[in-house]
Amino acid sequence: MSDLFVALTPPNLLACFVGTVLGTIVGVLPGLGPAGAMALVLPLTIKLGPTAGLIMLAGIYYGAMYGGSTTSILVNVPGEAASVVTTIDGYRLARKGRAGAALAVAAIASFVAGTFSVVALQLAAPLVARAALAFGPAEYFAFALLGVVLLANLTGGSRVKSLAMVVVGIMLATVGMDPLGGSVRFTFDVAGAQAGFSFIAVTAGLFGVAEVLTTMAEPASTLAAAKVKFSELYPSREELRRSVPPMLRGTVLGFLVGLIPGPAATIASFVSYGVEQKVSKYRHELGTGAIEGVAGPEAANNAAAGGGMIPLLSLGLPFTPSTAVLLSGMLLMSVTPGPFLLRDHPQVFWGVIGSFYVGNVMLLLLNLPLVGVFARVATIPSRYLMPGVLVLCVVAAYSDNNNVFDVWVLVAAGIIGWAMRGLGYNPAPLVLGLVLGPLLERSLLQALTIARGDVRGLWSSGPSAVMLIAAVLVSLAPLVSVVRRRVRA
Repeated sequence: MSDLFVALTPPNLLACFVGTVLGTIVGVLPGLGPAGAMALVLPLTIKLGPTAGLIMLAGIYYGAMYGGSTTSILVNVPGEAASVVTTIDGYRLARKGRAGAALAVAAIASFVAGTFSVVALQLAAPLVARAALAFGPAEYFAFALLGVVLLANLTGGSRVKSLAMVVVGIMLATVGMDPLGGSVRFTFDVAGAQAGFSFIAVTAGLFGVAEVLTTMAEPASTLAAAKVKFSELYPSREELRRSVPPMLRGTVLGFLVGLIPGPAATIASFVSYGVEQKVSKYRHELGTGAIEGVAGPEAANNAAAGGGMIPLLSLGLPFTPSTAVLLSGMLLMSVTPGPFLLRDHPQVFWGVIGSFYVGNVMLLLLNLPLVGVFARVATIPSRYLMPGVLVLCVVAAYSDNNNVFDVWVLVAAGIIGWAMRGLGYNPAPLVLGLVLGPLLERSLLQALTIARGDVRGLWSSGPSAVMLIAAVLVSLAPLVSVVRRRVRA
């Protein structure tokens, strides 16, 4: 527990500060998203070392949840999908001259929810990790397979398209060296492909370059941000009183939703808003500029971010694209998340949790006085902003392995990512397959080696059999529902 204070050392404090500022800016900017931003700075974080590097990545992750509310309230443009609900009442409050109060309540709700989720994370993650210590290769294979099936619908869109993207990601993960035998496969003798596809190059292309191409294809537009004075940030006593119940409800709801695979922060904000429409004393005001419509959803999406860290740190399973990038960063720094993380890397484990406490305070202090500055980032014309994003993508891809092949992978991934957006395919499940693919393959090979090639070894234990049966049932559930609808028709 004393390792919590490792987050207070000067290098880690600086890493946390830089991460939270970058995360806030990313949350303000519509399009790029925390997953893309984290992929861009992965090479830098690797140089910082495991503790400081992961603290910076975590700062970007939860900082983006804070920043997304700023443009939602001031210019009616959500920086993050999780802040879409905030535009409903937040922008109307701004039109009424209460933008400062809405921004302050959003920041306070984010701080309360973030702090609650970190306390729960601190208590729950070690318990979940101890329960997973009984897992062997067969159990890990079954668990990874169940995770792939559950997370196939990561984005909440078409399940078939999402599953296809996961399969493509797993296929890409097999390019390069066999994890057990060491033989090179699927490279077609292309120079530089022996190490496989760089995760940084693929994600920077799918998110960063694709965003640049999408912006280029759209007409340029400049947003007008409302000016907010520091003296106007104080909500009235009545607004504070009304915001406390939805804030607490959103915190609990968001944390619980964060434990479920899928776009947790987005789902949590919608669920919170729906609950307020049912139970709030002022539900008749929702949609016209009610403070409850800001407090509840903002608390929910921040609590969900903390809840999603429990399966990542204790089981090594990412439930969102952002935590998938965070998992990749851990693996690149030779830190394996899961049951042994607390035993093998206690400073990393407690340092990241401690940074959540520090980061929440930093974000509260940053977001209140500098909210006007962050809002104006969204008004930068794309002709100035996008070239900088493109340069960052190229530098990130090349510096990963100092390999020109990775730059070509970046370009190809960017073009494919842009085409995927046009065809309605979300790249997030592909990233998930790219991350879970090696774990799935390695655990399968290890389990078969232990069982001397007998496939029955995969379901010989009770936990692995239960998880494999659950994976089959989850896979068949959509097909059964379609058949039932057709039979009824």
